[in-house]
Amino acid sequence: MSLDLKTLDKQTRNDLFDYLLRLGDDRLILGHRLSEWCGHGPILEEDIALTNIALDCIGQANSFLELAGTVENKGRDADKLAYFREAIEFKNLILVEQPNGDFGSTIARQFLFDAYSFLLYESLQASKLDELAAIATKSLKEVRYHLRHSSQWVLRLGDGTAESRERIQNGIDDLWMFTGEMFHVDEIEQRLIAAGIGADNASLKPKWDEMIRDVFREATLQIPDDHGYMSEGSRQGRHSEHLGYILAEMQILPRSYPDAKW
Repeated sequence: MSLDLKTLDKQTRNDLFDYLLRLGDDRLILGHRLSEWCGHGPILEEDIALTNIALDCIGQANSFLELAGTVENKGRDADKLAYFREAIEFKNLILVEQPNGDFGSTIARQFLFDAYSFLLYESLQASKLDELAAIATKSLKEVRYHLRHSSQWVLRLGDGTAESRERIQNGIDDLWMFTGEMFHVDEIEQRLIAAGIGADNASLKPKWDEMIRDVFREATLQIPDDHGYMSEGSRQGRHSEHLGYILAEMQILPRSYPDAKW
């Protein structure tokens, strides 16, 4: 049975607001990172592809943040939530704020996140909150393309030249420590799972492992040791030094001219 947003109790609304920020911030920050490739792609077709994926991410972020503003009910829309929060208030994964590096590193980051995002949206389609399920269903169509795009590039680079293989393997090795927190489930998510609203990220891990393993095997790439150090804390506002620079660039215009209208 579907849940009515207006009848949710205070605890559930607070949890849902935080959860929607996590979903929105992941895609907002990743979209900004990918937008940095605009005009710098290795080939024209890829320049356009990365820019379009960035736009998809921003669109998904807008949907999640608009819904978050509705849940919060304090007059903040998606723009206010994106441009007028401080770094400590952002809930995005540390993975998505990492610098682009070379093309191999960007593709490694994108594939690791795309596989997670695809499984997450599949799960969220069954959310008892219709508004959240609708965003997941619409976004899954886009992420299916994102995953196909990034996995094909992993295969090209991994099973390509010695240099291309080395570059993407280095990217995977550098980013692997940021993958663990994608599947961590804290008390907020536990309550939302129990309410039938959120996705159980921990249950997605075996499927994600299988997807990663299958593509890496075909690409002749090595999976890093899962028992190494894994970063955590981004959902509580603890980030790398990179996020502050992203926000400074992203937020300067609306903060300089807060009443400007396009």
